[in-house]
Amino acid sequence: MTAPAPQDEAPAPQRPAKRRRAWDEVPRWQIYFPLGAYLLFTLIPFYWILLFALREPGSTSLVPWPMTFQHFEKVWTERSFGTYFENSVYVGIATLVMTTLVALAGGYALARFNFKIKRAFMLALLCSQFVPGALLLVPLFQIFAELQMINSLGSVIIAETVFQLPLSMILISGFIRNVPYSLEEAAWVDGCSRLTGFRVIVLPLLRPGLIAVGSFAFVHSWNHFLFALMFLSNQDKQTIPVGLNSLMSADSVDLGALAAGGIIAAVPVVIVFAFIQKWLITGFSAGAVKG
Repeated sequence: MTAPAPQDEAPAPQRPAKRRRAWDEVPRWQIYFPLGAYLLFTLIPFYWILLFALREPGSTSLVPWPMTFQHFEKVWTERSFGTYFENSVYVGIATLVMTTLVALAGGYALARFNFKIKRAFMLALLCSQFVPGALLLVPLFQIFAELQMINSLGSVIIAETVFQLPLSMILISGFIRNVPYSLEEAAWVDGCSRLTGFRVIVLPLLRPGLIAVGSFAFVHSWNHFLFALMFLSNQDKQTIPVGLNSLMSADSVDLGALAAGGIIAAVPVVIVFAFIQKWLITGFSAGAVKG
């Protein structure tokens, strides 16, 4: 009796060929070299500011050693940057709160209600973004003079809020449209009023958008120079941008003090964006995708 012929073993399954991506086809140096050059080009000015702020007066060294903080002490005490800093924080936070609250109410009305002049109103909001802030100085100055608000931080806060509102309302309305209207209707069926349903259902979903709008309002008011220069003449009411301008004169410029003041002005903004980076990116994503 003959033994059965051995059966051929089944061939091992072959892995599918890995699909090459465009990233794999391009040599890495062609990507890293331009990015590295751009990063170097961006960081050099920051290093130059740190160099002037931290090295001793009269030094020409390219390394801030020995390191000194006397420029920071000078601008903070002798140049009243402590007062400028407090005023800027007050203006920035007040502008953030007012802009967010008013834009939230207006954006909800644009997103949820239909009225006859809605399209014309939206067009007016868009067109207002093409008007430079310098054109608003004369009418705003006259209004604040009649209200006796010149040399008051309230005038700068109101001007900054008015300047930020059109774009903020458009952005907030876009975020609210991404929230399904059926969620609010379900809350109404459960017995909630429109205000309660908005506070419980819609408002928590708008957190990334509110953070994005509020951060832009804060940064713009923190860096804006024109309104503070025109509406505030007393030194104890001025903000950081005006304080930086006061460090430059027609005869000479104290580069060390100017660099130290620039760092003082930039650090709070960097810290704010470092903490809200996650929410800011989420807010941009939510505003870019239609729900």
